[in-house]
Amino acid sequence: MVEKATFGGGCFWCLDAIFSRIIGVDNVTPGYGGGVFLNPTYEDICLGETGHAEIVLISFDKRVISYTELLEIFWQTHDPTTLNRQGADIGTQYRSVIFTHSDFQRKIALKTLPKNAVTEIADSTIFYPAEVSHKDYYKYNFNQGYCQMVISPKLKKFTATFHDKLK
Repeated sequence: MVEKATFGGGCFWCLDAIFSRIIGVDNVTPGYGGGVFLNPTYEDICLGETGHAEIVLISFDKRVISYTELLEIFWQTHDPTTLNRQGADIGTQYRSVIFTHSDFQRKIALKTLPKNAVTEIADSTIFYPAEVSHKDYYKYNFNQGYCQMVISPKLKKFTATFHDKLK
């Protein structure tokens, strides 16, 4: 049975690279949500004035991986205690956010929320898919500086911690 989860925790390239490697995850789509600007583009988001966050929409098979397990990965692969930033990525577009798709998801997100977390938990919002070039960005741009400096170390930590969840 396929369900959806929507998370934002810094740059969506990182989240896409992590969640696309998990068993039971059928698809990860980078995009934008939580703002007031209609049909935002990457350039709009980068200005930090639209109210949107960089997010990923995850389709997963709950018979293979649970929402709780996805949250565990989410909490451990970014810093939910920093407001509007992840590392050198600064601005509201990089905020830690969970857009829930049901009362169950809201309940589990609140229950698992780490101490001192500043993560926004809100009802699902309009999801605007990002430009095609952002899908699988790490896969196709592995040697790019940001990928080497930021995403590769996150993936190394992720694969060591969650090796039993990898495809």
